Amino acid sequence: MRRLLLLALLVLPACREHHGHDHGHGHGHAPPAASADPLADVARVHGGSGPWAVAGYRMGQFALRKLDLPRQSFDLDVTHRGPMEPQYACVADGASAATGASLGKVNLRLEEAPVDGVVTIYKNRRTGQTVALRPTTAFKQRFLNVPRPELGKAGAQVLTLKDEEIFEEAP
Repeated sequence: MRRLLLLALLVLPACREHHGHDHGHGHGHAPPAASADPLADVARVHGGSGPWAVAGYRMGQFALRKLDLPRQSFDLDVTHRGPMEPQYACVADGASAATGASLGKVNLRLEEAPVDGVVTIYKNRRTGQTVALRPTTAFKQRFLNVPRPELGKAGAQVLTLKDEEIFEEAP
């Protein structure tokens, strides 16, 4: 038993240092902030920085501010609803890049929904407050089916748009 306790005392601080969080125990260092290069953040998680993934990133940033949560918070719960096909599902990767939510931490979920039901719901588990965001009609029309060679350029354009040009709060 003493060996297990000693091992836990040695491993937990190392895990916090390596992963940048404290697994919800409340006594670690502040989680890392997003880098100064959002496109690189998105590409690191998604493999590219297309418009839908960047939109998800922007939505995630907005939700964290609105919920007053830091990146990598274990109090955050993210559910993305939409068709299980590229573009719509890319939003979930962008949300992950912005917030640090992940399937492995069990605070990111994907749920199948029709095209007209695309929404990403961010919840502060501690307070119960939620923010539901969906792409605007104008965003969908502008960035639906962007040719693969133009995805990076389109993603960079999304970074320059106002929030209200990308997404809106869903009822």
